[in-house]
Amino acid sequence: MALVQLSNELLEVAINPLGAELQSLLHKGNGIQYLWHGDPAYWGKHSPVLFPIVGGLKDQQYTFEGKSYQLGRHGFARERFFLPVNQFSDTQATFSLISDESSLAVYPFRFVLDIVYTLENNSLAVDYRVHNMDDKPIYFSIGAHPAFAVPFLPGSRFEDYYLRFAETENTGIWPLADNGLVDSRPIPFLQHTQELALNKSLFAKDALVFKSLRSTSMSLLHRNSNHGLTMHYPGFPYMGIWSTKGADFVCLEPWCGIADSVDANGDITRKEGIHQLGIGQSFERSWRVILF
Repeated sequence: MALVQLSNELLEVAINPLGAELQSLLHKGNGIQYLWHGDPAYWGKHSPVLFPIVGGLKDQQYTFEGKSYQLGRHGFARERFFLPVNQFSDTQATFSLISDESSLAVYPFRFVLDIVYTLENNSLAVDYRVHNMDDKPIYFSIGAHPAFAVPFLPGSRFEDYYLRFAETENTGIWPLADNGLVDSRPIPFLQHTQELALNKSLFAKDALVFKSLRSTSMSLLHRNSNHGLTMHYPGFPYMGIWSTKGADFVCLEPWCGIADSVDANGDITRKEGIHQLGIGQSFERSWRVILF
């Protein structure tokens, strides 16, 4: 299926209906491609949508009403085709995923997930809208996983970039075990600072997982230029920051949900970060990235 293209006077983006995944994020004014190109030798994704879980489950399974279900890391939305709908302009498009028999086999809830991409000036907004189509409450998590190119300026190095948080942070990170589960206690990390210098050794033990950032926005910046981006993510209580060995990207991942902890009991209704959505109700969260 062909990519869906959006553009305005400053930005040009492309979205793949497979996973409703952002594929390109180009600033036409400065010529910078801000999104990772998805080299499969390192990591073949660009910006997957995490639904109906974020992260992994203990033993890759959960229970609901006494029945056990298998579900892989980050859920299934990133591997499903979304129907492109409501592209009324060059600057906005909606993609819709509807539950079906194959999804019900691993996730026993009827839902519609709409993802709306909107360009405005030098920003891209991404809206997640979950609708309960069932005759019972549904339980889910959702999260973003965009990979931004680092370096994004020719001749620069990964270590020339840093993250700047909107607020002064003093918080730990929650280590991930080899099986992807979250440890039971944090370790100290950010100490009265707004900056995190990037280097590839940060991710030697997987993602940096935060549960208590004060900031609802952060910027990815180059130390010797005026170019970069700012991500706004109000309403997302968890944040992951990740790269893989040797790769030239960093993922900024606002999450409404989190991987199971090492002591999780498997009951999806009691899972940390899970959202209960009542009959006929809808849930919405948005993140936005500003490019400069």
